Amino acid sequence: MHRKIVRRQCPESGLEQLGLPDFLRRIYLSRGISRTEELELNLSGLQDVALVKGMPEAVNLLVESVMQGQRILIIGDFDADGATSTALALSALRAMGAKHCNYLVPNRFEFGYGLTPEIVELAREQNPDLIVTVDNGISSHEGVAYAKSLGMRVLVTDHHLPGDALPEADAIVNPNQPGCEFGSKNAAGVGVIFYVMCGLRARLRQLNWFSRSGISEPNMGEFLDLVALGTVADLVPLDRNNRILVNQGILRIRAGKARPGINALLACAGKKPSNLVTSDLGFIVGPRLNAAGRLDDMSLGIECLMAPDLIVANELAESLDKLNHERKNIEQQMKRDADEQLRQLDVANTAECWGVCLYDRAWHQGVIGILASRIKEKLYRPVIVFSEAEDFGGEGKPDRLLKGSARSIPGLHMRDALDLVAKRNPHLLKKFGGHAMAAGMTIEYRHLNEFRDAFDAVVRDRLSPSDLDAVILSDGTLDDAELNLDSVMLLNQSGPWGQQFPEPVFDDVFEIVQHRVLKERHLKLVVRRVSGATLLDAIMFNSEWVREALPQRVRLAYRPNVNEFRGNRSVQLLVDQIEAA
Repeated sequence: MHRKIVRRQCPESGLEQLGLPDFLRRIYLSRGISRTEELELNLSGLQDVALVKGMPEAVNLLVESVMQGQRILIIGDFDADGATSTALALSALRAMGAKHCNYLVPNRFEFGYGLTPEIVELAREQNPDLIVTVDNGISSHEGVAYAKSLGMRVLVTDHHLPGDALPEADAIVNPNQPGCEFGSKNAAGVGVIFYVMCGLRARLRQLNWFSRSGISEPNMGEFLDLVALGTVADLVPLDRNNRILVNQGILRIRAGKARPGINALLACAGKKPSNLVTSDLGFIVGPRLNAAGRLDDMSLGIECLMAPDLIVANELAESLDKLNHERKNIEQQMKRDADEQLRQLDVANTAECWGVCLYDRAWHQGVIGILASRIKEKLYRPVIVFSEAEDFGGEGKPDRLLKGSARSIPGLHMRDALDLVAKRNPHLLKKFGGHAMAAGMTIEYRHLNEFRDAFDAVVRDRLSPSDLDAVILSDGTLDDAELNLDSVMLLNQSGPWGQQFPEPVFDDVFEIVQHRVLKERHLKLVVRRVSGATLLDAIMFNSEWVREALPQRVRLAYRPNVNEFRGNRSVQLLVDQIEAA
């Protein structure tokens, strides 16, 4: 897919008092940073826990459960945010003296997402006094009601957008619930439970619980590696509060203070914790952790995160790494199938296809979210990918269920779009939920074609043709003096970069000095700026140019990176786009 390179708009003045290099000052200004304090990422800058609606009620439930030795059961989700949330809740509660604390994560293939009545029935075997949901629960009306009918109390901690009504839980902590004054509406599930555990520690301290029980008061900073991992992996926007949490977690990992499970997952990819950058959490650790929930059972990922030492952690991380390789193989086959379907659709013609819906009965339910992301990146369209929610029962079962995973582009809030589909066509969606950029849903097979049309109609209502033009936003140029190791290291340390606070991208015209193809998919280059003299290595992964003749002079959109080989470090350009110049 061709993406047009467009320079970011940037104020002409601002932040001069910080003495930053000009390229870094431009980067911050173009991302809306105008005040010095917005760049201060110390823990003292976190928003006050007292602003979180439902926090007093949540803390009261937890204090009673901890101090009375009641049975607490954590109900998590089967993605990286859910895994880190579960590990954090369990570790923190045990560190604060909870004697009977366990967890349960629904298998996505048997139970689906959230606190369903079926999960409550399974939880019943452990006879919990208190159920605590993490990264789910805000739409679990039936499950909460069933748990309450069995005499269990329920604390919902979640970050997903609520529906028109809230479940009848004993307490709800979700910054997106009506009336919550907490400013960071973008908190991930792991960020929400971190705040709840901070509130619990503060209350137990007031009650002298730690001194009376002979328990060392836990340092909440020790859980920030989990918070950073879950926040980055869940692709939530990095507002200042999230940047503080992620930055502090990354600093702990770089300083060698990460838990063994995270270090083991990094080791699987040959990544040193001391050189960690934000994208490593999203592209190295997160996928390996997610592989457990996609193909097997997320309990494997949770146990890795909670491993007591590197010996145990390495064994679990190797299992996760194998699952991730298996996931990649499945994904490649699904992508080939999807490409064949797309060839039959005129997706390049916006009059034919705005919202893309694909389905194959053989596709793996745990991998459809990744496939949706890949197709969205390729087509720059909102995409929903469906698979069978249960064993295929033949064409005689038109009411069999399909599970869908959706990914969106800027300009279309996916959950709101699905809500509009549901309001216009009440019979189409059995259930749905999610965020602006990602969502999940369940429909009946017999409604698939009708849903396709309804979704496409909503996308057309919400977007304009120009919204479907893919662009790469560039932060301008870097001259030879700025393309050095010191500058690249400074960029790496000046984030954290992520959703809605994007990693810097630059563009310039280069002369191609050498080029070759790696593994039939990747393009390795040696380039020189036409207005410079320095030779630079560059690489473009999964490049369409491997099958085309390269011009000698090109415009590159690139991200400068540090390449390490045999102990030597050098600047390498990670190329996002190549245009003839």
